[in-house]
Amino acid sequence: MNFARAYHPHWNTSEKLLFRFLLLYFTTYILLQFLSQPAEPLVRLAGHLILGVEEELQFFATGSGDSTYAYVLLFVNFLITLLGTIIWTLADRKRASYNTLFYWLLVILRIFLAMMLLSYGFAKVYKTQFPEPSLIRLLQPLGSFSPMGLAWTYMGFSEAYNLYTGLLEVIGGLLLIWRRTTTLGALLVAGVMSHVVVMNFTYDIPVKLFSMHLLAIAIILIATDRKRLYNLFFRNKATSSIIEYDPIKNKRYQKIKTGLKLASVVLFIGVSVWQGYTNERSFGDKRAKPPLYGIWEVQQMKVNDSLVAPLITNDARWRYFVIDYKNRCSILYMNNEVKWLNLEIDTSQSKLSIYNYDYEQHDNFSFTRDDDRLNIKGKLGRDSLDIQMKAKDLNEMLLPNRGFHWINEYPFNR
Repeated sequence: MNFARAYHPHWNTSEKLLFRFLLLYFTTYILLQFLSQPAEPLVRLAGHLILGVEEELQFFATGSGDSTYAYVLLFVNFLITLLGTIIWTLADRKRASYNTLFYWLLVILRIFLAMMLLSYGFAKVYKTQFPEPSLIRLLQPLGSFSPMGLAWTYMGFSEAYNLYTGLLEVIGGLLLIWRRTTTLGALLVAGVMSHVVVMNFTYDIPVKLFSMHLLAIAIILIATDRKRLYNLFFRNKATSSIIEYDPIKNKRYQKIKTGLKLASVVLFIGVSVWQGYTNERSFGDKRAKPPLYGIWEVQQMKVNDSLVAPLITNDARWRYFVIDYKNRCSILYMNNEVKWLNLEIDTSQSKLSIYNYDYEQHDNFSFTRDDDRLNIKGKLGRDSLDIQMKAKDLNEMLLPNRGFHWINEYPFNR
């Protein structure tokens, strides 16, 4: 099968069928990534009438790429591709080849894959995808982690590992932008994305569909140069340079294309660097710490003037009050349940607003702080609370303070 980047005047039937399917499938897939919401009527129709899905299919952002909606959307993608391939094959049976369309398909796949790798890569270089383990996370027992939460904690712990994996994705994305380095870029991306796919499956991270498609695109790009790679790696034979087909020979066009490509790369990288830098300092690891930042261990808690005993069976008693992010706080109860609440701190008046959709009060607490002691008094819902707390020494926690050691006489595996 001459499914390669070089020009071939005559394609056989299987090559033409494969090309039609791939072109329709991946162009539709890429379009639907940006048109998921407008495609809602089609998704509902296919889901209810063909697949028998009874639940309401409505697009809304949940952070999961493996929702029922996403699977039905992929089914719609497949139906469009199958119907389009059949119609195209019947209407265009006599065409000898698709060299020009194949060239543009590879351009689309390269650019889309490069954009995704650069986006994900810079989110690791500037460590916004995997933030460091939060204070509340450091208090939770390992057994309460979800597999995805464990993966996020593992990745977020090391800034160096994020930088390493992010740079691999950025370099792979950049190599895909130029045709001469497409094979090298695709090989690097395939290695990186295979790790991502395995991680998504083994840690139940709901980006399985999307990551598999990115890996598939990288494999397709590699496949267009498979003969030379086979000769080089498996037959130990010399291989000649590839003469890539380019449907447009105009020199002015080539200069304009090169200029636009360089300008786009510079602009994309510039925007990514700026966004990564600002986001990391707005809500990432390098963010400014809010007032009263820290882990506050509850020493004594009164509810409606009644002392609440610190029993693990008491699901209303606070164990820790954690302030980590601006305008947010979390409460770890005695039974290890975690509740997130909105938080506003007025240091000038020593007032706290602790609320969510259930509790809409503002300035509902007053606080006093004396070094490592914090006392808050006020109302949360219908209850009057009087809580005395002591700051937990963060330097005593092993995970964020162990650091790096060149020499270990014994494995420090705890």
